[in-house]
Amino acid sequence: MSKSWYPVIDYSLCKECGACFNKCKNGVYEKKENHPVVVYPDGCVEGCHGCQNLCPVGAIQYVGDTTGKDDCGCGCCC
Repeated sequence: MSKSWYPVIDYSLCKECGACFNKCKNGVYEKKENHPVVVYPDGCVEGCHGCQNLCPVGAIQYVGDTTGKDDCGCGCCC
């Protein structure tokens, strides 16, 4: 888990579909008033793009992402 890699949600794009919340099994997100909120950024696996890949509107970026590639080896089927 990483403190230098975590998701940031662009709420101007987010459609509240829940894909990120449903995908992440590490407790990174909570739903608050139907909005996904990053509540545990330390739970995000460095290099994982799973939530970003599932977001239908591209509302998720990652702090620490310099490659744009999924190279985490986390096994989450990113």
